[in-house]
Amino acid sequence: MNWNIGIRRFHRWLSMGFTLAVVANLVAMGQEQSALWVGLLALLPLILLLVTGLYLFALPYAVRWRSGRAARG
Repeated sequence: MNWNIGIRRFHRWLSMGFTLAVVANLVAMGQEQSALWVGLLALLPLILLLVTGLYLFALPYAVRWRSGRAARG
């Protein structure tokens, strides 16, 4: 399997996990006494989404740069 396809698939599944963590956070905020760890639950997927998203964003530019089309114009 190609690394780019695997990272894209991981990014998609991670976004679903992040959405669930945000929903859990919203439910916990509705409770009288919410735990701090529930609020921090969404930070790990968010950081991973940032890293994989930046990689996927830069991927087309890196491919063009490696192929030498950037030097030709």
